[in-house]
Amino acid sequence: MRNLLNGSLFLAVETGAFIAIIAAVAVVCGAALFTIGWFLKKKSFEKKQGDIKKVTDKMLDDAREEGKKIKKEAILEAKEQELKIRNDFEKESREKRAELARTENRLNQKEESLDRKEENLQKRNEETTRQQNILREKQSEMDKKLADIAAQHDRMIAEFEKVSQMSKEEAKQQLIDAIVDEAKKDAAGTVKDIEAQAKEEGDKKAREIVSLAIQRCSTEQATELTVSVVPLPSDDMKARIIGREGRNIRTLENATGIELIIDDTPEVVIVSGFDPVRRETARIALERLIQDGRIHPARIEETVEKVKKELDQQIKEAGEAAMFECGIFGLHPEIVKLLGRLKFRTSYGQNVLKHSIEVSHLAGVMATELGADVALAKRAGLLHDLGKAVDFEVEGTHMQIGGDIAKKYRENNIVVNAILAHHGDVEPKSVEAVLVAAADSVSGARPGARRETTTNYIKRLQQLEEISSSFKGVEKCYAIQAGREVRVMVKPEQVNDAQTLFLAKEIAKKIEKEMEYPGQIKVNVIREWRATEFAK
Repeated sequence: MRNLLNGSLFLAVETGAFIAIIAAVAVVCGAALFTIGWFLKKKSFEKKQGDIKKVTDKMLDDAREEGKKIKKEAILEAKEQELKIRNDFEKESREKRAELARTENRLNQKEESLDRKEENLQKRNEETTRQQNILREKQSEMDKKLADIAAQHDRMIAEFEKVSQMSKEEAKQQLIDAIVDEAKKDAAGTVKDIEAQAKEEGDKKAREIVSLAIQRCSTEQATELTVSVVPLPSDDMKARIIGREGRNIRTLENATGIELIIDDTPEVVIVSGFDPVRRETARIALERLIQDGRIHPARIEETVEKVKKELDQQIKEAGEAAMFECGIFGLHPEIVKLLGRLKFRTSYGQNVLKHSIEVSHLAGVMATELGADVALAKRAGLLHDLGKAVDFEVEGTHMQIGGDIAKKYRENNIVVNAILAHHGDVEPKSVEAVLVAAADSVSGARPGARRETTTNYIKRLQQLEEISSSFKGVEKCYAIQAGREVRVMVKPEQVNDAQTLFLAKEIAKKIEKEMEYPGQIKVNVIREWRATEFAK
């Protein structure tokens, strides 16, 4: 047992010694490895440090070289800039010196010029002073001569007054009267020649323009009356229109404001009224009631209201159609409606809307020939009778009413003046206004355009003769050519040849001022001297 323990102990001691040896060897090896690693690491670090130093040195060298290069370029650039600045400064200095030299030369020249002018002015002043002295001497001589002449003139006038037994004022007035009479004769002769030439040329040109306008403007002509006739299918319908105790006819008249005339004329009812729109409303409503057969107050009122609405639309369409036909745009809607109402308005039997369209076309054609404003002339021509749409509702002439309406809706002042002046009540202020008046006369004066009653025709002839007879020196006067010419016979001992020209003008002006007439009236003043003697 002891041996076993001793052997184990010996084995253990040997094992521990072996382990210790191994550990010692391991420590030594580790230290050697650590030393080797540290040495290798140091070598690597030193190598890297050397490389870094080489790179750093290289970079420093490159930076030094780059800095030298930049410094060299900067120095060169600075030298170039300095050279440029020096050149610019020298150039500018040379220019300044040259400019100063030129300025100095100009100043020297001006100074020399001023010196010369001063010398000339001094000479002129001396010459002026000398001439003034001469003028004073001549003036004094002239005053003496004028005083002598005045004294001689007074002596001569006194002698003339003594011889002629007339005062100075009487002789002067007699001389003035003689000169005035002579001037009037000369002026009358000159005016006559000028007017003859101007009239010949003007009439020729006017005939060409008017004939061209009439040829280029062709409108249909419609003649209408202030009554409308409604045919009936039979006379039995008259009783139905009148109704029980006249209630149907009263309802229709009250609803339309128009009078129905039912007399013995077979199968006809006459619709009479001054307002053309109301008359047309009554005619259409009555025709529809007759066609429908149901005639009673309620049906009458319903039909009349329906016709009124339809007629308002027709009036608007008629106004627009007239506007488009004349090529006019921009009219106020109320003016368009008033134009449409002219479709149902007549003047001397002439449809006013068609007459207005015709006047618009005529004025436009004549404006084209004369170089005037065509659009304004056509616009004024279309609107010239606008007042006739409401002249039975508003007081005043249709020219004044139309002018007020045009002003109200801000029409052009030329258009307003043309409306006011187309019958000569107002002075025309433009060529367009004169053309509208001429176109209105052409449209109303052409054959078949208008009708006049016999009474109005006779009154116009009488008024024409009365106006012509109202002037001093008129012996007889006759209205001929259906009132288109008046021949005036004057007393030769009271009116001389020169005065006949002025008398014709005065008669024409008075006719234009006091009469209304279509077209134009020729005033023919005749002076005839007859010497009569009897042989016994």
